[in-house]
Amino acid sequence: MKKLQNHLIGVDQGEITVFSDFENNGEMWTGHGERERRKFVSFSEPFSSQPVVQVGISMWDVNNETPMRANVSTQEITAEGFDLVFSTWSDTRVARIRVSWTAIGELKHANEWDV
Repeated sequence: MKKLQNHLIGVDQGEITVFSDFENNGEMWTGHGERERRKFVSFSEPFSSQPVVQVGISMWDVNNETPMRANVSTQEITAEGFDLVFSTWSDTRVARIRVSWTAIGELKHANEWDV
């Protein structure tokens, strides 16, 4: 459990299109096997420490002739942003993915000084 020690708490959120591969016959649409896409997401302003980040698929456009196998996660979370990671495997064909995210964490107080 993350315990927040500052009374100044920030919540940042957004949506990002991770890829749109059907337009150009990209790897997620035409490929097979393990595939991964990453996007760096910047927060609107830095948190004072690493926030908690939650992600979820808000739109997916997939081929209905193959099973849907996918994973969406975060990596490398910092006070400034995080890597959004979407992966799939086997014969899953994904045309487009949009992911929503929410970050919650402490903000710097005006009286805090970096020494």
